[in-house]
Amino acid sequence: MRKPVLVCLDLEGVLVPEIWINVALKTGIEDLKITTREMPDYDKLMERRLKILDRHQLKISDIQTVIAQMGPLDGALEFVAWLRERCQVVILSDTFYQFAEPLMRQLGFPTLFCNQLEIDGCGRIVAYHMRMMDPKKHAVAAFKSLKFLTMAAGDSYNDTAMLGEADAGFFFCPPEHLPKEFPQFPVTRTYSELQGRFAKAGDLGLS
Repeated sequence: MRKPVLVCLDLEGVLVPEIWINVALKTGIEDLKITTREMPDYDKLMERRLKILDRHQLKISDIQTVIAQMGPLDGALEFVAWLRERCQVVILSDTFYQFAEPLMRQLGFPTLFCNQLEIDGCGRIVAYHMRMMDPKKHAVAAFKSLKFLTMAAGDSYNDTAMLGEADAGFFFCPPEHLPKEFPQFPVTRTYSELQGRFAKAGDLGLS
């Protein structure tokens, strides 16, 4: 009997634009453009971001205003719908529930595993709380232990452990340097191409 299939997807860069890049563009704060595509240490990246927010006196409401004007990437809704007709889908992201809700609504509320922000009474983001260490890798390992054939796609350094743990892992539109560092993960550039990879690896069928 064929195992049931579960697909794990990164959120930013795979289904929606990068939140912090959009905040940088809206505020003109160039330092916020750095993401996990360039900086593999997520803790150092978030500590850097919180210091920048404090320096510029940006609050959670400022970031949520930017997010409210964002939407899924072109073709993302159709891609998620295609997957959900064929298998289970879970979004594994290092973003925060306080950021993601408007975007999840637009995607039809797929299951999301991410993290939490700590916000004071003035709306200042004072801390962030990761659900656990290396949550994407552990989630994939847990799904595999539940006897799912587990596939994954992502675009950043913080996705590589997830891709390596999955039965089949693929890059989706990564920056040029990542496939050179991690040549074991096939690169896809369009949803159609990623569908083809998932269909073949998971015996999902394209039609």
